[in-house]
Amino acid sequence: MAAPKFTPVDPTDRPRTYSSPEHVPTPWRNDKPAAIVTRQPKGQKLGHQGPDQGYALKLAEGLRDSIVLQLGESADDAIRGVLAIALRRASKFGRAPVIYDLTIAFGIWGWMLLDPPADLLARRKELFAGLGDAAHHYSELRELVDMVPESTMLMTPEQVRTGMPGSWRALTGA
Repeated sequence: MAAPKFTPVDPTDRPRTYSSPEHVPTPWRNDKPAAIVTRQPKGQKLGHQGPDQGYALKLAEGLRDSIVLQLGESADDAIRGVLAIALRRASKFGRAPVIYDLTIAFGIWGWMLLDPPADLLARRKELFAGLGDAAHHYSELRELVDMVPESTMLMTPEQVRTGMPGSWRALTGA
């Protein structure tokens, strides 16, 4: 360790030098039987991987009070479906989810509108029913996420806001 020049030093002390450890461990290798050695797989019903996806749960819970539910709809179903759409959007940009991913996903399905169109409500009830029960409705959730067009994933919240509620079919792919 360095010391100030005015610190007395015994002339018989030998300065320390670096010495290698007696044992050098072998380098880490990704050789587990189930290890993915290439990129994440892509395809139908495999989802969309991205960093820190759990943060979207916190963001969605913060928006729970803003969800406008109609008779027969569940906030858990809405959040579960919207989370998957928002995570797909975040993964498109290679980043963790942000509030705009959720506002876009809520927005395209009219969950924040006080008076959504009747045809949107009917389609929303059909697609989101039961999604809150993740163990039994994974296939339906993946179909919902996969139906949203790529062009919608690349939109800004303002573009979605100006397109709603008139062009909800184009935004959702439904």
